[in-house]
Amino acid sequence: MKKQNTTTRPLWGGAAGRLTALALLAGAAGLTQSAAAQETMKVGAPLPLTGALSPEGLKQQRGYDLWAKTVNEAGGITVGNKTYNVEIVYVDYESQTPRAVQSAERLITEDGVSFLFSPFGSGAAKAASSVSERYQIPTVAPTASSPSVYDQGYQYLFGTFTPNSTLTTPLADIVANSGEEIKTVAIYARNDLFPLAIAQEMEASAKAQGLEVISFDEYAIGTMDHGSAFTLMRQSQPDWVFATGYINDLILIRKQMADLGITPKVLTMIAGPAYKEFIEASGPLAENVSSAAWWHPAVSYEGEDIFGATTDYVAAFEAEYGSTPDYAEASASAAGAILQVAIEKAGTIEPQAVRDALAGLDIVTFYGPVRFSETGQINSLEPPVFQIQDGTAKVVFPEDVKQADMRYGDIN
Repeated sequence: MKKQNTTTRPLWGGAAGRLTALALLAGAAGLTQSAAAQETMKVGAPLPLTGALSPEGLKQQRGYDLWAKTVNEAGGITVGNKTYNVEIVYVDYESQTPRAVQSAERLITEDGVSFLFSPFGSGAAKAASSVSERYQIPTVAPTASSPSVYDQGYQYLFGTFTPNSTLTTPLADIVANSGEEIKTVAIYARNDLFPLAIAQEMEASAKAQGLEVISFDEYAIGTMDHGSAFTLMRQSQPDWVFATGYINDLILIRKQMADLGITPKVLTMIAGPAYKEFIEASGPLAENVSSAAWWHPAVSYEGEDIFGATTDYVAAFEAEYGSTPDYAEASASAAGAILQVAIEKAGTIEPQAVRDALAGLDIVTFYGPVRFSETGQINSLEPPVFQIQDGTAKVVFPEDVKQADMRYGDIN
């Protein structure tokens, strides 16, 4: 949000007029100094605002916009004797990773952004991270969880998602120790960096619990007909089906599973069920679908950031958008809040100083405790596991925010 300054040139006459003119000029000088102290800080945000990943991109945009609005309405970010309004500069990369990389470079070289938020997902975030590293631009990734994003030795990339295993390990533990007769797992994964990586983590987590992974199948990006794969899956009758992809993928997969009569005792999908849009689009088919995410509005923290308590953030989001935030929206807001804290701790917007402040953070935010490992990936969160029950995503783990017990054997 930019404040616009307007200038009026009055006509004066006589001594009184000259005195009035001097007074007004003095006031104008003060206003000019005040305006000079109020500068604009640009943050670049390449997003998939159109194309297959647009639902996720629009969620991130809402999270960023809420942070920027909250900051600017509070007077901006104060650093020394300067105060900065926040301006988010968006570029739509149309859900195409090569364009995400190009967009990141354009934001730095042409739009003059001081900081970056990564593109959506692990694949695009990893691809674009080389750009921010080359230009030494501190970058916060709100939706990249795969460790391969952070194992490149880069110094300017920081992520708000814990590693994939922090989702799959508790899921496997809950199911394996449920007391139910659940022995076999079928995994069905989108062939894309994050969906495939978390499927591989699920395979490892399931095997560690003594479960038998009877199939691991991949589907290509853009697949619209899963009939052949599901016909084979139905023949094996797995106790647990674990499917990965993005929201449009998983809505389609859920409907086609039902059409072909696949009825496991447990159906877990990552990451679509965290979104209300999945529940609305799937209707009764969403019931008892389990999942996990990096944040849930049921968590409760007293944050040191601009939003304060988790409940305050949720209320602000609901007031702005008329809906409850999900993890993708909250993580985008958290990316801004974390960047803001780092800037204020650094006392400057100089990139190296802000990068060092990010690396040294040890704070609590509305999103949760924030500490980054040496690779730049957050290592201080315990992601919630949840299940859709009675049309609502209810937390089943961890215990301190648990809302319901996991249900089994009612997937139709």
